[in-house]
Amino acid sequence: MMKKPTPNPPEADAVVEPDPTSPYASVDSRKLHKAADRALDFYLNPAAHIMATPYTPNELFYVNPKADTETLLANACESLASATVMLGDFAALLGGTHRKTLLGIAQVVMLGELAVNKALDNVDPAQ
Repeated sequence: MMKKPTPNPPEADAVVEPDPTSPYASVDSRKLHKAADRALDFYLNPAAHIMATPYTPNELFYVNPKADTETLLANACESLASATVMLGDFAALLGGTHRKTLLGIAQVVMLGELAVNKALDNVDPAQ
């Protein structure tokens, strides 16, 4: 006699009764479960709400609408270069994961500076 590697599946006519303690046992408990999930998401996953709101720029400061592209790019490049230096200086005062985080941010700012520099080169390739 040969032994089977897996047991027989359950009989097809066996009906499984829903567990009365299950959150999906009745329509009312399903609604309650969904409401509880929304409440938990609201309090335990605040990033979802922050990311869901669209970004609206601060209206306190405006860029001069008469400024030309080259001037705007040059100013953005200088601002990004300054931010890179400030982040590097501040990272030197920290240690561990905070230092690594600041250096990572400095790298992202530096990449933005490189992109703005390239755009500036495209605007005025003679320089």
